Amino acid sequence: MEEITVSERKEHGSYITYLYNALSESLLKAGGSGELLFGDERSALSLCVPKTAERLRAQIAAKISEIIGIGYKSEYLQQRLRVCLSAKEKKLLCAALIAADYDGDKGYIRRKIGRHEEYAIDGIYHFRLAALREKWDRIIGYIPEGFASGDLKKFCEFLVGESKNKIYLKGNTVFGENFAPLKRSRLLGEEDLETEILLSEAGFVYCLGEVEESVGDFLQKYYAERAIFS
Repeated sequence: MEEITVSERKEHGSYITYLYNALSESLLKAGGSGELLFGDERSALSLCVPKTAERLRAQIAAKISEIIGIGYKSEYLQQRLRVCLSAKEKKLLCAALIAADYDGDKGYIRRKIGRHEEYAIDGIYHFRLAALREKWDRIIGYIPEGFASGDLKKFCEFLVGESKNKIYLKGNTVFGENFAPLKRSRLLGEEDLETEILLSEAGFVYCLGEVEESVGDFLQKYYAERAIFS
């Protein structure tokens, strides 16, 4: 067995909890284990991983990339975007901007992570990803301060029209094409169906059963004919 530690400053302790929840099933299947550690200044996940579990190692790197590419990027956008939107709409805009570049961002972050026994997520972000933040700044620069609700609707309609991804909505859970539950909206502060749908870069949303009225209104507004109700 080999030990791998992933840490983050205390204020981002929820990211470490997210990482543990995302990896727990794979750890059990591989014969490994994980322990959450919460200190005065930092939170950490201590992992014991079989030396031959390369797929699990890759998953650890992928989830760290996810935390930075979604959680950190959302914080970055929220702090710098100046738009004429409500707090709810601004959160949706951030989710849409994250989804638009997610694959490229995640691939870049993964290449910068490398292979180590210890990963400090905040260190990776601050010291290895300056070029990525410059890219985010350019995107922010394209969005005028007068960006309002109508512009958000047009932007989301454009993204939806470009995507062929299918997701499924049942009750309070969003499922991907492989029917795995999607929980990435937790990285934006709380689990939220509308944000989850946008983060998935969905082109089609299949609703299995009844949906809440507010979610139905969201789908009618941003997905129109691409939301299929059954």
